[in-house]
Parts: sequence; C-alpha cells; structure tokens
Amino acid sequence: MEYKISELVKKTGVPKSTILYYIREGLLPQAHKLKPNVHRYSDEHLELIRYISYMKENFNTGNEQLKGILQNRNQSFSSSSSMITPLMNTLSGISPDETHYTKEAFMRTFDVEAELLETLIEDGILIPLGENDFTEKEASIVNLVKHFMETGIEYDILKQYVFHAKSLSMLEHKMQTQLCAVRNDENFSTLWKIVFETLFTAKEYIFNRETYRAFFASLQNELK
Repeated sequence: MEYKISELVKKTGVPKSTILYYIREGLLPQAHKLKPNVHRYSDEHLELIRYISYMKENFNTGNEQLKGILQNRNQSFSSSSSMITPLMNTLSGISPDETHYTKEAFMRTFDVEAELLETLIEDGILIPLGENDFTEKEASIVNLVKHFMETGIEYDILKQYVFHAKSLSMLEHKMQTQLCAVRNDENFSTLWKIVFETLFTAKEYIFNRETYRAFFASLQNELK
C-alpha cells in the first residue's frame, strides 16, 4: 500500500520534518518519486517509523545504533548482534556508568567471603555478566542473602526464583524462535514490540499482580 507523507504523519504521530530527517540520516529508505515534489511511501516506511519511535521512546536508542540495527533487519533476532543489543542491555539491568569490579576487587570492596560467593554462583543466585565482571547489582543480592542468614531463615525463595526463571527463559526463547519464523518487512516493528512488551511489561505485571493477590488474600484471612 502507498501513502502520502501526510498519511504517514497521521498514522504514526511523527511530524513530517522528522520523517524527512530520518530519510536524510539513512534510517528510512527513499520514497518513491512519482514526479517533482510528489512522493509515495510504503508499508515498510510505516513499520520502520513505528519501530524507530518505539526504540527512541523506550530505550533512548541513538540514530547511529538504529542505523546499524536497521541495516541488519533482514537477519533473525538472535543472529544480529546490533538488533539484540538494546534487548541485552535492558535485560542486564546495568547502566552505562555502572562501576565494574574484578572478582577479587568485588570481594574486597563489599566484604564478601570467597566461599559464599562461589556458593551463590553455583546455585545460580548470582549471575555476573562475566567470570570477572561484578557490579553493585551482585553486591545487593549478596547482602540480601546475608540478611536471610542473619535471621536463621533459608533463602529457599531465591533458589525457587532461579528454578522457575530457568524454565521461563526457555519459554521466552521459544517465543523468540516463533517470532523469527514469521518475521517480514511488514511486521518488523510489531514483532519487536511483542518481545520487549512481553519481557519488560507483561512479565512484571503478571508476577506482581499474582503476589499482590496472594498477599491480599492472606490479609483478608487475618481480618476474619
């Protein structure tokens, strides 16, 4: 289907000047020129504009990174490192200015015993980004485990989180594979929205609401 630029503006909410800027920057392909000052845009333009807007609004993705992503959009989600980077950065939960520590520096800085550290890594409760790459994220988990130990309560809940997280991650990977199988230029941004919204919105919503429901039911029982 072909669109006038005014129709793209109406469908995407993106100003005409921004769309033309994306074309000049190489984020969008050139429009089909019918005659001087008369251009038509395709479904591909529509889909890409929606994707660019989504990535900028939700992940602050810059133009250069987007350009690299879009140049590789014909690859699968998992085979294109540039496309998967925003997803991996968000999943890691590590900000760009995060301080990184070697294992030795981490144990020294946060007063963590080597035996406890190795146990938590083996149990899958601590998952550093690399064998020698630790941050304050790991330190906060170690401190939580220490709080459990101080009260004399086993941290079984964390072990159960690990167990279910591993099972859930397999289902998430299966979802990714299914999306890859149906990907085309027309549904490009929609499939990415499914990935991001499932992992970062729906999962948190469902998990937290289930916890809320359980706590609320417990409170109601106490008040009876």
